[in-house]
Amino acid sequence: MSLTDRTSMVADHWVSCPKPNPEARLRLFFFPFAGAGSTSYNAWTRLFSSEIELYLVHLPGRDKRINESPFLQVPPLVEPLAQALVRYLDRPFSFFGHSMGSLVSFEVTRQLRRQFALLPAHLFVSARLAPHLHDSRPKLHPLPEGEFLAATEKRYGALPQVVLEDPELLKLFLSIVRADLTLIEEYQYTEESPLACPISAFGGLQDHTVTHDELLAWRNQTTDHFDLKMLPGDHFFIQSSRSVIAQTINEELLKFIHRSV
Repeated sequence: MSLTDRTSMVADHWVSCPKPNPEARLRLFFFPFAGAGSTSYNAWTRLFSSEIELYLVHLPGRDKRINESPFLQVPPLVEPLAQALVRYLDRPFSFFGHSMGSLVSFEVTRQLRRQFALLPAHLFVSARLAPHLHDSRPKLHPLPEGEFLAATEKRYGALPQVVLEDPELLKLFLSIVRADLTLIEEYQYTEESPLACPISAFGGLQDHTVTHDELLAWRNQTTDHFDLKMLPGDHFFIQSSRSVIAQTINEELLKFIHRSV
């Protein structure tokens, strides 16, 4: 039975492709960070080679799935997500995730390896400590509503003014953030063998939520090549350094594509 046959009943609400390109040689999937949807990556679509087709991963509780309940734990999320993605993995593929997206993409990678013996050509992670490390920071998700907003802004930066000025929008946004932080802060790492694919990590030089050494520890999760690139900016350095990150991803994936010719 082919991968497509095995997943023929999977709905497409998990994935979208902003610019379909049947001639592309590789598919690159973007995983959202906490409190956001993958539509935050829309501006990235014009930054990649025509040989790379971009896909956005849509998690419950945001984007077109805003009316669905978000997941509060990693294991119940990665199994259906891997099942949904596998129908698109009939050609080489790669994952990029920022912050929470790094963790989810990593665990989806391990689920694909366990269930389908598939691995990405390259795993790109950003602004997230290596999964096997213990996060000793105080947990934010159990805080009462008033304290939660202040603590979240202190750790990750101020919310957009447009969100703060709209009580309904703020309530919705904070409910998504709380759910996502629950997923992150309650994560329990399970020991498995390292991945046999390259991993590249990105970090912000002014990001106080994750240290250089915590990013460097991702090298323990691969038996292949690893590299770390530190860029100017805080936790959301992917906004100011978008073109640099995209260029790095482009270069690595084009190397893979041309080696595969």
